[in-house]
Amino acid sequence: MTDQTAVNVLATLPPEARTVRDFLDASMKPDPELAATFMSDDVVITFTDGQKYDHPSGTTAFNAARYKWVKKKFGQFDVANTNGQTVVYSTGWLYGEWPDGTPFEGNRYVDRFVIENGKIVKMDVWNESAERILVRKGIKA
Repeated sequence: MTDQTAVNVLATLPPEARTVRDFLDASMKPDPELAATFMSDDVVITFTDGQKYDHPSGTTAFNAARYKWVKKKFGQFDVANTNGQTVVYSTGWLYGEWPDGTPFEGNRYVDRFVIENGKIVKMDVWNESAERILVRKGIKA
């Protein structure tokens, strides 16, 4: 995808999906303080381990313990409006390095966001990292 194509894709995202995309971009820097500007003060973030966080710094710390570095290759953003809330799903793939420096890619993810009044109020995160870690440790085939 060229830079101009990426700009065109971003320009066509609904506002709620753009909020999510901007949040994810800030999270991947990682800049948890900038990421927090896209979230409500009472946000609830449920991460892959079931742990709940109230600020992106919690997920940044989790990721720092799990990966040397990690980024997202975006697939698509799906937006649904139900019961006065807007739900945005971001799907795609994680890539990066494990703590030992071994690269990885193609790790599927799904993030679900609830948006109210232009801010993220709820975030749920799922990905395949745990399964990949089990394979790396020889626990799972």
